[in-house]
Amino acid sequence: MDEIGKRKKDHLEITRAGNAGYEKTAGFERYDFIHDALPEMDPEEITCETRFLNRWFGFPLFISSMTGGHHDALPVNAVIAAFCEKYNLPFGVGSQRAMLEDPSLAATFSVVRDEAPSAFIASNIGGAQLAGGLEKEKIALLVDSVRADAVIVHLNPLQELRQTKGDRNFSGIREGIRTLVSDVEIPVIVKETGAGLSPTVIEQLVDCGVAAVDVAGAGGTSWGRVENIRSGATEAHFTDNWGIPTVDCLLSSKEHVEDKCELIASGGIRSSQDIAKSLCMGAVIAATAQPIIKAVLDNGYDGLEALYKQWEDDFRLILCLLGCDRPTDLDMIHLRRVTMR
Repeated sequence: MDEIGKRKKDHLEITRAGNAGYEKTAGFERYDFIHDALPEMDPEEITCETRFLNRWFGFPLFISSMTGGHHDALPVNAVIAAFCEKYNLPFGVGSQRAMLEDPSLAATFSVVRDEAPSAFIASNIGGAQLAGGLEKEKIALLVDSVRADAVIVHLNPLQELRQTKGDRNFSGIREGIRTLVSDVEIPVIVKETGAGLSPTVIEQLVDCGVAAVDVAGAGGTSWGRVENIRSGATEAHFTDNWGIPTVDCLLSSKEHVEDKCELIASGGIRSSQDIAKSLCMGAVIAATAQPIIKAVLDNGYDGLEALYKQWEDDFRLILCLLGCDRPTDLDMIHLRRVTMR
C-alpha cells in the first residue's frame, strides 16, 4: 500500500475508534428547544423532505466525505452508496487525490455510482490540489469517475500542517476555487474538515461563486488530534483543540450567506437534536461522517439503517413537539439560550 493509501486507512481506523474528538463541544448544548404544548397537527402529516441544491432529499442529512483512496474503502463506500440510493440521501466520497496519482484506486470511488445509479454523489478534492490550477483532464476524471452531481473542495490547513509530509503551501487556493467554479457545469461545495469556517472566509467563498459552504466546525473529529495520534505522540498538542465551534460558525455565517449560497452544518453532528438545531440556525442540511462510518464498520448496512431509522423517528418527534410539519419551518424562534453553570 502506498503512503497516501496507508494514511487514508489510518484515518478510517482512528476516526472509527472515536478517540480523536475535540475537548470543546460543537456548542449545541448551549441551546434548548422551546416546547409547543399546542402543536395543532397530525404527526402522520409531518414530512422530513428537504430541498438542497435544487433537488429534493428524503431527510436533511448529507453523508459527509469520509473514505476512499485505499482498497479497503471499496466495501465501505459500496454499503453507504446503496443506502443513499434506497433512502434518497446525498453522499460525498472521500478525497480523490490518491486516485489521480494511482488510477488503480478509481474503483474504490466508482463503486458508489454502481451501487447508487440515481443518488446525489459529490466528488472531492483538496484545496491544495487546486492551487495553481488543476488540469482539466484531472477535473474530468474526478467528476466522471463517479458521474458527480457536485464537486466538494475540502480545506484542511490545520491537518496538513500537523501531517508528516503534508502540503504546506496554501497560496493560490482561493483562485483555484474560483477557476474550478467556472470550469465545471455542476455545483461546487467548499467545506472545512473540522476546524470551522469564519465569516471572513465564507464571504470570500461566496465571492468565488460557490453553490454551498459546509462550516464543518470544531466539536466532532479533530484532525489535528488524528494526525497527532498517527505520529505516535504521547502528549496532547494545542492544535488538538484548535477551531471554531460549529454553532458559532452557523450563527455568524447566516447574514454572509443570505440567498447567495446554501449552508451545510457539520462538525459534531451526533443526533437528530443536533440536526434540528442546525436547521434552526440557518443550515439547509446537516452532514456527518464519524457516526456513519462507525455504524458501517461495526454492523454493515443493517447498522447504518438502524442508526438512520432512529434519527428519522427522533427528528419527526422533534418537529411535532415544536409545532413544525417540515424541516423548512425550523428557525431560531424554536430555540432558547441555556444559562450555563
